[in-house]
Amino acid sequence: MITNTEKLDRLLGDIKTFVRELGIPEEDRVEAEDRVPDHIVVAARRLGTFGWSIPKEYGGSGLTTEELALAFIELSRCSVAYRAHIATNAGIGSEGLVQDGTEEQKRKYLPRLASGEMLGCLALTEPDAGSDAIALSTTAQPTGDGQYVINGKKCYITLAPIADLFTVFARTNPDDPSASGISAFLIERGTLGLEPGGSTPKMGQEGAPIGEIVLNNCRVPASAIVGGVPGRGFKTVMKALNKQRINLAALCTGPAIRMLDEAIAYARRREQFGRPIADFQLVQAMLAECKVEIEAARALIVETARKRDRGEDVTMDVSICKYFATEMCGRVADRVVQVFGAQGYVKGTGIERFYRDVRAFRIYEGTSQIHLLNIAKRLLRSN
Repeated sequence: MITNTEKLDRLLGDIKTFVRELGIPEEDRVEAEDRVPDHIVVAARRLGTFGWSIPKEYGGSGLTTEELALAFIELSRCSVAYRAHIATNAGIGSEGLVQDGTEEQKRKYLPRLASGEMLGCLALTEPDAGSDAIALSTTAQPTGDGQYVINGKKCYITLAPIADLFTVFARTNPDDPSASGISAFLIERGTLGLEPGGSTPKMGQEGAPIGEIVLNNCRVPASAIVGGVPGRGFKTVMKALNKQRINLAALCTGPAIRMLDEAIAYARRREQFGRPIADFQLVQAMLAECKVEIEAARALIVETARKRDRGEDVTMDVSICKYFATEMCGRVADRVVQVFGAQGYVKGTGIERFYRDVRAFRIYEGTSQIHLLNIAKRLLRSN
């Protein structure tokens, strides 16, 4: 659903300018410093990236699912690190609040998330609760005076070292091991007992920090529960992830497009045996395979986004989207390194950075294997 074609075209044009003039020139610096420079953040605020999916009444742009996917495809044609810092608020950093927050919670936090004044993050994963998210061991015990005491540990949380607002999932009913025993809490940085750690070293995506969060007798009021009702946290995160998986599919299609563009340019200028390697059919085949898969992913993303905007159940569709697009991006990265040869393996071209950066797509927000299981279960249930 595109609500205003002219307005969307202007936005996409502004994103392309941002990527070309600011994002790409600073990629090496982002990797070296493991942070997004302040002037990039300021420019992203002007562009409105933080609030793209937040409703207009709370200061956001209110983009539809389709519009947001198209915006993300353009934005992610520069370093993967940018999307974490300047676009997480337009995804899992705010979506649970948008979906299930009370009016008071929305008015308190969404305008600040939309402007980029606050950075939000989703704190679900634990050392022993990843793909099996229901197995989380973080607890939130009511104290009898309208408060909860939260204890536990989260890990691999995107933006944890720099986030301002944490959506923390904890078990509020110790006698209920199912999803209905889980609640979501909005906790601000600086709350006593909330202890975010530093940036966890990782394979790639420098500038997009992940880290641990320790909750040590962290006291929060009952009003911090998303929606004000305990036991609905898992439903909240599933709603957020259903949309975010479309977003992620878009966010890994942009890098694939960028890598293919770089490979085409390199193949035209790189000569072997007295000819550009673009003249050789096996190189042409690798480029063509990349193009076919990118366009298939783009079409799948747009159609899934449109179905969601129409109000249809896209639970299986988003798993298909996330699986296909993330796997596609990995295959494109591998082929592009092959086209570049040694130049693709060493630092300097940026291709090896993309190769490392995109590897994470197949792991977070549901591994490829978990999504295959989700797809199979729904297939078997409906046939």
